[in-house]
Amino acid sequence: MTSQTFRFSERKANLFAMPSVRKVAQRATFSSVFNRNVLVICLFMMTTVSLHAQQPSMQALINQSLSKLQRPTPEAFLNCVAEMKRIDAMFPDSIQPKYQMALQSLYFSVMNPHAPQTENLLAETEQTITTMEQMKNADLSDVCTLRGFLYMVRIVQNPAQNGQRYYIDVMQNYEKALKLNPDNQLARQLQQQFFEGMRQQTGENKQ
Repeated sequence: MTSQTFRFSERKANLFAMPSVRKVAQRATFSSVFNRNVLVICLFMMTTVSLHAQQPSMQALINQSLSKLQRPTPEAFLNCVAEMKRIDAMFPDSIQPKYQMALQSLYFSVMNPHAPQTENLLAETEQTITTMEQMKNADLSDVCTLRGFLYMVRIVQNPAQNGQRYYIDVMQNYEKALKLNPDNQLARQLQQQFFEGMRQQTGENKQ
């Protein structure tokens, strides 16, 4: 674990022990940090997505669905998730539809943490991650990235309540993802945005 992580750990009590009168403002500030940056990551990853070698028809369907996210509105993400579910039903033994279904659900959730659909999406995503982890051809680096992202969304939903509960899980999963695959760009970018959000939140708490 890096020295940056230790510094973050030393300040966790001050970071998350917020007076109740500031919880609403804290939640909005923390969410806005990720809303500004995760959308950029989402667009970047859509342009650099590397599909595993699978059936061409499945690749075409996935590419077609992802292409609709060039304008990443909440509705577009939800439609993409629904399409990935249909593709997954057509190719139940394939990893990629499950990966994209989970990833797009998390993108929607981190940018819309209190939307009516978010809790169901997160519950489904948690189950999808567990299913992926048990598949023989699973990329465990991707699995750890998704799990870290899931915990990060939980913190965005309620920093005061979930920060202390999940921040170690976020860091450990991103670190494991990068240890398994140092070239995992999504894990690296999400990890950097998480640390940036924590630093900004810590600075505001000191003011």
